Amino acid sequence: MRKTLEPFKPARWQLAHGRFLELGPRGHIMAIVNVTPDSFSDGGLYAGAEAAIAHALVCQEEGAAILDIGGESTRPGADEVSADEELARILPVIRTLAEKTDALISVDTYRASTARAAIEAGAHIINDVWGLQREPDIADVTARTGAGVCIMHTGRGRTQRADIVEDERAFFAKSLDIAHKAGVAPEHIVLDPGFGFAKETTDINVELMNRFGELFELGYPLLAGTSRKRFLGNLTGREAAERDVATAATTALLRMAGAAIFRVHNVKANRDALAVADAMIEMR
Repeated sequence: MRKTLEPFKPARWQLAHGRFLELGPRGHIMAIVNVTPDSFSDGGLYAGAEAAIAHALVCQEEGAAILDIGGESTRPGADEVSADEELARILPVIRTLAEKTDALISVDTYRASTARAAIEAGAHIINDVWGLQREPDIADVTARTGAGVCIMHTGRGRTQRADIVEDERAFFAKSLDIAHKAGVAPEHIVLDPGFGFAKETTDINVELMNRFGELFELGYPLLAGTSRKRFLGNLTGREAAERDVATAATTALLRMAGAAIFRVHNVKANRDALAVADAMIEMR
């Protein structure tokens, strides 16, 4: 059992290719770059490599520390794509960004083969929305490449516990066991509570925000992914593309609660929200 994390204390997140990101004192933005035709709020906008690369470069200019490249939509009911199609979508983007920028690059995938190819192409981080549990070999890829890994909680495809935090703890216990048995060192791991992933009601997501600090008992930095999620639409009455203000509000609130990384669509709005929250944290 790891000690409870002090979320504002400096800590290095170790990544592939000898890179790292300091977490704790200041929050960081992970920009969503969906190279997909069917993602829930921006599907098709950056489906081609050229458009995705251009969007990623804008995100970096606006303050994103990490560019998260995905080739398969994770929205409920989305069609799965083959591993070959996923790679065809993302590898040209990752290779170009690795050549043209010093940005940290994340690959949004649950497939071990895709993760391996992405790291070889220049990515630094593996972001797995199935928490290493759909293809456990992805943990071996993480260990062998030295990549950073975001392990996300999901309730999809299983029976969940009634208490959301208890369910998070049970799920992560299994995921972390997979990671540790594969040889993934703790300093490579960040956890994501998985807002919206089989958390069907607005109340569950708001409760998870309210109880966010309890997750630091697991001993790892936390990533928050609330961007444009349906529960924000339920709270505001706005469609997905109009939820950036609500997203920025959650970014500020969760930063004050200790979140280290924020996976978002709109970098500018959330960078500004973090600037305010970080100033308050620094003054404590």
